[in-house]
Amino acid sequence: MQVTLTFDNGPWPGVTDRVLDVLDDRGVAATFFVVGETLERDGARALAERAHHEGHWIGNHTWSHSTPLGVDTDPAYAAAEIERTQDLIGDLAHARRWFRPFGEGGHITPNLLSHAAVEILERDGYSCVLWNSVPRDWEDTTGWVDTALHHATLLDHAVVVVHDLPTGAMDELDRFIDRVREEGGTFTQDFPPEVLPIDRGHPGDLRGLVHA
Repeated sequence: MQVTLTFDNGPWPGVTDRVLDVLDDRGVAATFFVVGETLERDGARALAERAHHEGHWIGNHTWSHSTPLGVDTDPAYAAAEIERTQDLIGDLAHARRWFRPFGEGGHITPNLLSHAAVEILERDGYSCVLWNSVPRDWEDTTGWVDTALHHATLLDHAVVVVHDLPTGAMDELDRFIDRVREEGGTFTQDFPPEVLPIDRGHPGDLRGLVHA
C-alpha cells in the first residue's frame, strides 16, 4: 500500500512545527493545504516557508474555510476564496498550483465546487486535489490512527487528510507513520490520478463535484 499524507487548515504555530519535526525524523514528504486566514496568523508564514524549504508542497485550501464553493455560487466569492489565498502563498506555491476545496467534514458532494470555481481552476492551471481517507482526527484524536491505517489497507493508494491544528491529534503522527511501515506500506508525495478531477487546468470527470 502507498500513502500520501496531507495536512489541512494550518499552519498553526506550536503544532505544524512539531509535525515538521516528525516528518523530518521519519523521512516523509507531505503536502500542506493552507487556509489563507490562518496563514496570516503570527508565525504561520515562517512555518509554511520552513515546510517548503524542507521539500513539502504547499497547497491552497481556500481563504476562509467557511462556506463550500458549491453553496455560495457567486463568482466573486470563488475568486476571493481561491485567488486571495494563492496570492498570499506566493512563491511557496508548487508549479502545479495545488488546490483543495472545503468539503464540510471531508464529504465529497456537489457542494465542493461551483461553476465559477471550476472556471478559475481551469483558466489558471490549478490542480484540484481530493482525498480518499478522512479519519476525522479532529473528533477522534487518538483513534484516527487505526481508522487511517484501515483505510490504507483497503486502498492501493490512500490520500490521507489530517489537520495540523491544536487538537492533540498530531501527537499520534509518528505512531501512524511507524504503523504504516510495519504493515509494509510506503509513503509517497505524489497523488494518484483518481483524486485529481482537474490537473494543470485540464478537467476530468467532475460529476458529483459541482451542481449541474
